[in-house]
Amino acid sequence: MTEALHELIDAAPAWRRPGMRLMFALARRPRGQALLHRLTPADQAAAGMLALIRYDDPALARRLGWDADAVVARGAAAREARR
Repeated sequence: MTEALHELIDAAPAWRRPGMRLMFALARRPRGQALLHRLTPADQAAAGMLALIRYDDPALARRLGWDADAVVARGAAAREARR
């Protein structure tokens, strides 16, 4: 698992962490995905959280259409324009 995923799991309440680890481990494997697919909310939660983790890598996030530096620059320009 990535460092960002570990941080996400560590930020969760202690009672929830084992389930999150299991869910993410299953979501990364085809047979695990098939099992999670039987539990649609768990399947969607795992897929959504794994998709969010991808945005933690700046190079990958830019390829997916998210450039954090550009967002910061637009925010700074908007604040400057209001002055």
